[in-house]
Amino acid sequence: MKQKVPALAIAALVAVTIIWGAAFVIMKPAIEQEPFWDFLAFRFTIATLAMIAVRPQVLKAFTPKLLWRGAVLGALLGGSYITQTIALEQTTAAITGFLTGLYVVATPILSLILFRQKTRKRVWIGSFLALIGLGVISITGGGIEVAQLWGVACALLFAGHIVLMGKWSPGLNSYALTVVQLGFIAIVMWFGAAPDGIQPPPNLDVWVAVLFTALLATAFAFFMQTWAQARMEASRVAVIMTLEVVFTALIAVLVGQEVLTLKTVIGGALIVLAMFIVEWPAKDGLPDPVVVDPMVH
Repeated sequence: MKQKVPALAIAALVAVTIIWGAAFVIMKPAIEQEPFWDFLAFRFTIATLAMIAVRPQVLKAFTPKLLWRGAVLGALLGGSYITQTIALEQTTAAITGFLTGLYVVATPILSLILFRQKTRKRVWIGSFLALIGLGVISITGGGIEVAQLWGVACALLFAGHIVLMGKWSPGLNSYALTVVQLGFIAIVMWFGAAPDGIQPPPNLDVWVAVLFTALLATAFAFFMQTWAQARMEASRVAVIMTLEVVFTALIAVLVGQEVLTLKTVIGGALIVLAMFIVEWPAKDGLPDPVVVDPMVH
């Protein structure tokens, strides 16, 4: 089957990266009109309900072990989305996309630090390039832009989530684990939104952003990536997925949301190059450096 549909699988993955890239651009004006806690609460509640509606039998797969691990992973993932959205509030969609993409480089390094998992030399080359790219984007005449550190924190949290998923998910129902994580994120966001009163999307544009990110960038992307990964090598999937940050910048410029500065282009190009170097397929017997996670967007 893998040999029969590679072109369709590649097209599906590219479509997912375009959706993820567009999500940054669509969210940017939406969270300027609705508090991000409320936006994320509605997003992940709708995504969770959509996934349950598609497979109601998933509720029977819940076990104490799965619920516990899903809650911990959901808390880590929720922190990732919070820091990512704060970064998106304070800087541009393109820069947020580039900084989020650093999780590709951070994941194998965290695996090495936490679990002594061997890594390739090219990971260190990619890390060096990513660090230079981050410096080019973030350092101004007055020093490092604090707003962009939220994006770095987001990438580190996403990397931690991927590493822990790699250790905890084997043997568990992946669909059920996803539903529990998304549901737990929704609960966390509702708690964050409650103190100043729940504020629903104020207009149609924000509702479109909520539904786009919930149904397309979360639920649909999960289905499409899962389907494509069953038909392609994981390393090949990972390389294609690096296109997300490129589409984020491209879409932001095409819709007139921002004009890329030279330093953003140079820094972003270095980060994308680092991602390609880390993820490019190799035949050295070592595990793929990143387990591509459809929820990390």
